[in-house]
Amino acid sequence: MKLTILTTSDIHGYLAATNYVKPHANLPFGLEKVAAVINKQQAQAEHTLILDDGDFLEGSPLAYYQAEVERAGAPTAINAAFNTIDYDFGTIGNHEFNYGQAYLKAAIAGCDRQFVSANILDQNNQPAFGAPYAIKQIGPIKVGVLGLTTQSVDAWENQACIAGLHFISAQAAAQKYVPLMKKAADVVVVLYHGGFERDLSDGKPNDVIDGENESYQLLADVPGIDVLVTGHQHRALAGKLFGVPYVQPGHRGNYVGRIQLTLEADAQNHYQITASNQKLLKTGEQKPAIKTSTAFRQTEKAMEAWLARPLAHIEGSLTYDDPFQVRLRGGAFINFIQKIQMETMGCDLSATALFSNEARGFENPITMRNIITNYVYPNTLALLEITGADLKAALEKTAEYFTIKNDQIIVDPRYHHPKIRDYNYDMYAGVDYQLKISNPIGSRVLNPTYHGKPVTNKMKLKIALNAYRAVGGGHYPMYDESKIIRYNTVTMSNLIASYLQEHPNIVANHHRNFKVII
Repeated sequence: MKLTILTTSDIHGYLAATNYVKPHANLPFGLEKVAAVINKQQAQAEHTLILDDGDFLEGSPLAYYQAEVERAGAPTAINAAFNTIDYDFGTIGNHEFNYGQAYLKAAIAGCDRQFVSANILDQNNQPAFGAPYAIKQIGPIKVGVLGLTTQSVDAWENQACIAGLHFISAQAAAQKYVPLMKKAADVVVVLYHGGFERDLSDGKPNDVIDGENESYQLLADVPGIDVLVTGHQHRALAGKLFGVPYVQPGHRGNYVGRIQLTLEADAQNHYQITASNQKLLKTGEQKPAIKTSTAFRQTEKAMEAWLARPLAHIEGSLTYDDPFQVRLRGGAFINFIQKIQMETMGCDLSATALFSNEARGFENPITMRNIITNYVYPNTLALLEITGADLKAALEKTAEYFTIKNDQIIVDPRYHHPKIRDYNYDMYAGVDYQLKISNPIGSRVLNPTYHGKPVTNKMKLKIALNAYRAVGGGHYPMYDESKIIRYNTVTMSNLIASYLQEHPNIVANHHRNFKVII
């Protein structure tokens, strides 16, 4: 017999084929196109198993609108759209916690697919979100599906959103459950919201080995896994490692992962996998599945009216043409975000990243569309007290974003492979500095000054950061929980909107306090 396993991951609330930067776009992704691909594959397949690998609740303007504007308590449009697809199982992504556990539990309750989750434990050390694995009869065979989530949620997430939860290693959970599943199932599938921590060709680390991604180690150390579905890194991958087929189907629904297994029965009528074929199916050229599109159109229409609402006018310009040039020199848009962070948190140091390479700042008049498409994460803010030594270490870390090639400053490839991580490059306000990229890593920060005076190691400073960075997210070890004075629980998008409502006339500030040089 043949079993076709179809997978999605990291949809991030992108139900329609648009990023909402401009109305009525038709871009090569979206769940409505995913549905069309899956429907065709189902029609052609002998047997199917359809899986989602998590990060479905957060990321798009529509996802934000459901959680923060409608405040209905559950993502009704997202669930309705996913429920038009015949998913069998799903697992939990790290971004599922961004709007709190009550919202996540309501989402799970409204899903037709069964959630499996083995390594997120409650206070009694039991799986907190349903069974760790499930076994389904498909034709003559039994297929087991184990759900796993990157354990780094515990390090990054707002602690209020994960209160009472404990995240253990995916590898440890797999070592516990895969042998049990192997006794009961013909095929064991691991559905892991995490990626590969090593290069697939030579096994060398391609990132910091800190437990965020464990896929390589899973396949190296846990016998009995027949299929591995990965995600989290937003990579487009399909292949075999240690003889085990794997896929990672991109993000926003730009691909559907497909693994086709051929199974044959032995004399005892036990089925064995005799062949596999793994492939990524592009969704971009598909026409949307009408049933899926219809499921969220009413919510999208209401959201579009909200996105179009003008909030403030600008004297000058808060737009830009080239994100890379902003990262080199700063600009009025970044200055405006820094100003809001500093005024909100009552300090005169701030750091922020340019989170979107698709949007181009705030148009005139500023609308909710500008806010949501430029500041794409539901971040909250934290106020920290740090030393001058901490600040200089953070500036050195952010300087690692750049390198030099052919006498030109470029982005260090480590920030684009294996995963695009432009969000880990911060720009700072309230301090004047230069980054000299031809200097060795660790010695690139030149003459940082605070209020015109050199930054000294023992100087005490207060800085506004997003909550992810405040606990060291993005490999910034100089920031941690012990240095946090207080949190602000309002998301940045709401903070920006509120600020604009209170200040309907904005003057663009083009002051430049930093420079990146060769």
